[in-house]
Amino acid sequence: MQKNKAVLIGAGLSNMAAAVYLIQEGHWNGKQITFYSLDDHGSNDGAPTDTVTDEYWNKNHPMENRKGYVARGGRMLNYRTYVDLMDLLDRIPSTTEKNMTAAEDTRDFDAKHRTFDKARLLEGGKGIINGSHLGLINQDRLHLTKLIAMPDSEEEKLDNVTIAQYFSDDPHFFGTNFWFMWETTFAFRLQSSAQELRRYMHQMIYEFTQIEHLVGVNRTRYNQYESIMLPLINYLRDQGCKIVLNRLVTDWEFKDTTMQDEITVTGLTMKNTTTGKDEHVTIDDDTAVIFTNGSITDSATMGDFNTPAPENPDYGAAASLWKKATERFYDLGNPDKFFADRDASEWVSFTLTTKNHLLLNEITRITTQVPGNALNSFISTSPITALGKKDVNMSIVVHHQPHFTTQKPNESVIWGYFLYPRRRGEFVDKPYIEMTGKEMVQELIGQLSKVDPGPGNIRDKSEQIMASVINSIPVYMPYASALFNNRAKTDRPKVIPKHATNLAFTGEFAEQPYQMVFTEQSAVRSGEIAAYHFAGIPMANLVKTPRYDKDLKTLAKAAKKMFD
Repeated sequence: MQKNKAVLIGAGLSNMAAAVYLIQEGHWNGKQITFYSLDDHGSNDGAPTDTVTDEYWNKNHPMENRKGYVARGGRMLNYRTYVDLMDLLDRIPSTTEKNMTAAEDTRDFDAKHRTFDKARLLEGGKGIINGSHLGLINQDRLHLTKLIAMPDSEEEKLDNVTIAQYFSDDPHFFGTNFWFMWETTFAFRLQSSAQELRRYMHQMIYEFTQIEHLVGVNRTRYNQYESIMLPLINYLRDQGCKIVLNRLVTDWEFKDTTMQDEITVTGLTMKNTTTGKDEHVTIDDDTAVIFTNGSITDSATMGDFNTPAPENPDYGAAASLWKKATERFYDLGNPDKFFADRDASEWVSFTLTTKNHLLLNEITRITTQVPGNALNSFISTSPITALGKKDVNMSIVVHHQPHFTTQKPNESVIWGYFLYPRRRGEFVDKPYIEMTGKEMVQELIGQLSKVDPGPGNIRDKSEQIMASVINSIPVYMPYASALFNNRAKTDRPKVIPKHATNLAFTGEFAEQPYQMVFTEQSAVRSGEIAAYHFAGIPMANLVKTPRYDKDLKTLAKAAKKMFD
């Protein structure tokens, strides 16, 4: 139903994309658009620690610990697949590069710093593993082929089927180089949805043929906040959009109607987290409500060099509001599938800042590649999974430096994560989730020492490396992989629910045909759909999604790759 004003709950990428399309394609005035949000970045963050606005963190960390940089997660791009994202970034100017759009900025940087990972997998006692040998056997190939060949119309056969269940008669699969690279590239877990794995295999099928080097991965010039979010924020503010921060929307008002399935929002209750006071916003008949109904960084907490990140038991701000809507209406999905199973979704990450390049140079020496080329995974040398298979201990991303515009020339910033945070460290004898930032650096040095042959091992420089650390910020994210949680197709609401008159859902917990989640692509696409719907633009005008799973040459290359 066409509208002429919009209230957007959440100011992450998907809703900012919706606002851009409303302005540029719907020809709305920016003053017709208002955001209410806790922050202006969603999960695309990145900042010096002395500018972090997280109230809980600032209350519990003295100023002397607020040094260095922090990013809770990282984003890899893929031009060939992320067509909606690149369309969006081509519509706004870069924040850091004059006379370039944000997309031109990213393409220019990426062309000069191509990804070619020569050390995709590292294993203790073996060093760099030849990832081009996927290690698949015929049974593995059969299961993967069935996933790729499954048509969209049969996807519901995978409702509530985990990846572990799909491969239950083929445990060999989870010990292959292919699985190690796939799980650390996209952050799938054994408990994750086989339905979601199928979508990735369909949409990223051509990446299957080059996964050992990640040559299809593109990256932004700086961190995701400065290269993606800040250009959006600046553009939308220049257009007159109101971005009201420190607002937590806590409840809905819906129209009372004899049509029990009609969904019409008439008001919102929110808390001003600065003053602690409740506020109310009335939604009139001409106003659309665009709601990002879940966030993978909700309830995240940060520690510091000497403090682990505490566990936050909160259900999740956006998901709590989503759940209240589902209590009123029957066809808006099931948030518990994503936000009530932390064992399937939690991560711990860390952002390490050093005052010199000693650690960076050591990683360059060990991996034989320059910073910015790779995502390196460290594999355990002993069976630790229920399947009796070795698995990845930790992963790091060594960014091209500088990763932040305010970073000094002598400083390095490295990001890493533990996909299974309840596992124990090999060099620090405690679960990763209980480690301080210091202990995570010690674990990293230990893992690197396992793959560093000969004299001059990195462990010989451990004291110097530790002395170079400005800060190491651990982050606990209870819902980092929640969007992959095992689910049925109906557990996520559609972007435009069937009976909604003025409500749309955006982000990674909204159901879209074909789209894979955990990507900037699906986030932008959902905002684009919502904007077109409320602006009265035909959906036929949406950016065209490439279907590489229908391309015979790509499929032939994938089939050949399976036998490497």
